[in-house]
Amino acid sequence: MKAVMAVVPPHILESRKKTGAHQYDEMWDGVLHMPPVPNFDHQNLESYLEGYLRKYWGKPNEAIVVHQINVASIGGWPKNYRIPDLVLVKPERFAINHNEYFEGAPNLVVEIHSLGDESYDKLPFYRDLGVDEVWIIHRDTKVPEIHALKRGPYKVLPANADGWIRSPATNLELKATDAAKLAIRITNDDSTREDLPDD
Repeated sequence: MKAVMAVVPPHILESRKKTGAHQYDEMWDGVLHMPPVPNFDHQNLESYLEGYLRKYWGKPNEAIVVHQINVASIGGWPKNYRIPDLVLVKPERFAINHNEYFEGAPNLVVEIHSLGDESYDKLPFYRDLGVDEVWIIHRDTKVPEIHALKRGPYKVLPANADGWIRSPATNLELKATDAAKLAIRITNDDSTREDLPDD
């Protein structure tokens, strides 16, 4: 259920601070968005995926893989930012790092989608920022989508005959397994494959 409040009562903001839920709050052009705290399945998938990306993409490329960081528009902090589940940044874009927030476009962001959330609503923000790729991974089925920035809106990349979708930004491939896990590997290198979450 979505709700709009002209003014958020102080006791609601205080309650979110006490529980830690406020760390997921986002500002969309000055409007506060307060998503629920991610559930166990969401956080578990995010954690395993972050570990994989650090090992197989971040370390070899001397790049950043970080979770739950504020990503702001140019000059937009703190009035216009989103918080992707994961953010990937190559060295040539390290200047966007302002510690508390990133100002400008990461190379790639990951959104783990659950029913009723705003993952798809964030795509225009990421497009306008110039984020090269957005991965949207469905939390319950682990079905991945790779949205690649072309001219105009994002284009959803197709899977190959074996069901793998290749990420041009990372040279990784993704697909959902029959066991509702996210399979990920370096392109055509099955020795690097992991099915996540790995538990």
